[in-house]
Amino acid sequence: MILFLTLGLVIFLLMGMPVALALGLSSIGALISGGMIFQASIIAQKMQFGLQNFILLAIPLFILAAKLMNTAGITQKIFGFADTLVGFLPGGLAHANVVASLIFAGMSGAAVVDAAGLGQIELDAMEKGGYPKPFAVAVTCASSTIGPIFPPSLPFVVFSFVSGVSVGRLFLGGVVPGVLMTVILMLMVAFYSKKHKYPRQPFPTWKTALTSFLEALLPLFTPIILLGGIWLGFVTPTEAAAVAVCYALFIGVVVLQELSWRDLVQAFYETAKETAMIGFVVAASTLYGWVLMRSGMTIRMAEWLISISDSALVILFIINIFLLIVGCFLDSTVAILILGPILMPVIQRLGIDPVHFGVIMVLNLMIGLLTPPFGIVLFVMAEVSKLKFEKVVYATLPFLIPLFVVLILIVIFPGLVTWLPNLVMGLG
Repeated sequence: MILFLTLGLVIFLLMGMPVALALGLSSIGALISGGMIFQASIIAQKMQFGLQNFILLAIPLFILAAKLMNTAGITQKIFGFADTLVGFLPGGLAHANVVASLIFAGMSGAAVVDAAGLGQIELDAMEKGGYPKPFAVAVTCASSTIGPIFPPSLPFVVFSFVSGVSVGRLFLGGVVPGVLMTVILMLMVAFYSKKHKYPRQPFPTWKTALTSFLEALLPLFTPIILLGGIWLGFVTPTEAAAVAVCYALFIGVVVLQELSWRDLVQAFYETAKETAMIGFVVAASTLYGWVLMRSGMTIRMAEWLISISDSALVILFIINIFLLIVGCFLDSTVAILILGPILMPVIQRLGIDPVHFGVIMVLNLMIGLLTPPFGIVLFVMAEVSKLKFEKVVYATLPFLIPLFVVLILIVIFPGLVTWLPNLVMGLG
């Protein structure tokens, strides 16, 4: 059964089979090879059960909110405000690129949405400002990984579904690492800018600063409304996603009047299509996880890892290496759905805070989005910038260093993740 679940899945994926189908077929093959008597209705019930979770409603809602924000032209106002904040620093537009990603992270929750939404705006501005295109692409790729760490975050919603950990605690756990990623990426930008003498913007006048701030004011309230609502107990994280959609509609339709009926229909259509794809993967992964537990692989994996060392730090570093490799080949959602049930027993046995591990796992997989051969953000930016894939990879590689620095810091110092959720939501 274990052979079918692991080797079978790898073979199906290498054949180019859709992920949901590969998960389903390897699960059925494992059941047959294990001599387990089953009915087709049981498979259907297990897959359906995986979708009957209130938390999962947050996924289409956050996707829709991000699409509405993009279509309404809010991304341009965010980038303009970020440029006003930090554009006067050496390499100012590159700094604005990073800060804009942090702000947009409070609305999108997905790296690909950030790269596709802000990416073109940032690239055009940096090219006009005299920056080399490869450098602009590299900064955009690296900064897009902030989106799934700083709340709200789609990967955190998926991890919550797999692990049972509070989405609210995961969201809060990503705040400090997200800000830390922003600061360290800006230090990297400053190093490059001084070395290559990249230009800076003029220091903004009070009038320019006020105008830019007022234009971005309503979008800036999005993360405050979401986190504040969750913290004060007015809404659950899933309900906060619905609030985000309503708020995006209010800004786009009523305030800015940029969203037409055609735009709305297109946004809903794209959201439905992406949600259906994710839904099939979630359903198939639920079946896969159930068969995985029946096979005993989760227990054996936990025992094997613990036999290597009884140090939580050592095991975390081993898991990190494994996740970094996996992230090069698998989408983050798929990786969390497959590996979550395998790794959570290990985490529980070692007494590691699941919120701490959730942030570590997601950051690992975000780094995977920037690593070949299947780093999806690299492909997105190659398409947006019209650069060759190899040039995008070569330019982006140095910017993996700050991301690895943040990863090592949060592994060694769990308080960087757990301090805020423990402070806001208590230790329970």
